[in-house]
Amino acid sequence: PFEVKLVQMVQLLRDGEPVKMSKRAGTFVTLADVVREVGKDVVRFTMLTRKPEAQMDFDFAKVVEASKDNPVFYVQYAHARIRSTLRKGAEAGLAPKGGDLALLCEEELGLVKIAAQFPRMVEAAATAREPHRIAFFLHELAAAFHAYWNLGNDNPRKRFILEDDPELTNVRLFLATQIGQVLKNGLALLGVEAVEEL
Repeated sequence: PFEVKLVQMVQLLRDGEPVKMSKRAGTFVTLADVVREVGKDVVRFTMLTRKPEAQMDFDFAKVVEASKDNPVFYVQYAHARIRSTLRKGAEAGLAPKGGDLALLCEEELGLVKIAAQFPRMVEAAATAREPHRIAFFLHELAAAFHAYWNLGNDNPRKRFILEDDPELTNVRLFLATQIGQVLKNGLALLGVEAVEEL
């Protein structure tokens, strides 16, 4: 059986100001107009970051900005970073083959723990008819990935590719592959493309 779930009205904003619409004058913005302006992936993901009963402000400027405050960009950027890392690994002749997970540090194991929740979270989201749980989860996983990535800026030993340690590099590339797959699968469930590069 087909099930329809209604959501609260969406207020459209442009740079924080309400978009003017008038039924009498016939000036209004359709969903097709919004999709044409910002893209289907942005609309889908943004709409699915709210519970159906929650009011939503959709700001055209905010949903396309490249920042961590934009959930769709943040998640897609994590996936693109992973794909870039895997390409660099392949260029260096390194393949994500797995290996000894005991080589992973605490932060890396934290990523594994978050990613391991994915199947149960999807099942719970489907049972409760709450797709926003998937969007929240993807944002949480992306945030954890970006936090780990940023550790490599301060400590070169935390980078995914270590030329002097191919064994640890292979394990980290394997971890990156798995995190990327979870992000890709989650985005696919929401009908959003997992971009290869930004």
